[in-house]
Amino acid sequence: MKVILQQDVKGQGKRGQLVTVSDGYARNFLFPKNLAVPANADNMNKMVMHDKAVKAQMAAEKAEAEAVAEKLKGIVVKIPAKAGTGGRLFGAVTSKEIAEALQSQFGLAVAKSKIVQEEPIKSFGTYQLKCKLGYEVVGKLNVVVSEEK
Repeated sequence: MKVILQQDVKGQGKRGQLVTVSDGYARNFLFPKNLAVPANADNMNKMVMHDKAVKAQMAAEKAEAEAVAEKLKGIVVKIPAKAGTGGRLFGAVTSKEIAEALQSQFGLAVAKSKIVQEEPIKSFGTYQLKCKLGYEVVGKLNVVVSEEK
């Protein structure tokens, strides 16, 4: 019997796959636990429509990530920070502070988890950071850390 899996089933396949299983296994295990539905025309149509919707959503999210990466190219985020003698900062500039400054200065919402810092920013200067925006889209972000007045 051909069935469409509604959830991942160990030994059978992943969610959304069309698999062939024995009649008893389908009737006695998969159907009662809502792990699968019969592969009739109606359910096949639903599966195809769902796949199209998921692909369209992924394409839209990728396009949005590329647009944000394009906006990040010309942006320089200025972050004021307090420092002691020798130009060393009190603490470090975190991804959260960079994300908040990006939101307040330019209105771009980038999650702090998407901003990649190789090492913490602990001194004044200009830094170039990567933003992994998802769907293999990487944007470059320029950050200037200056003395707070």
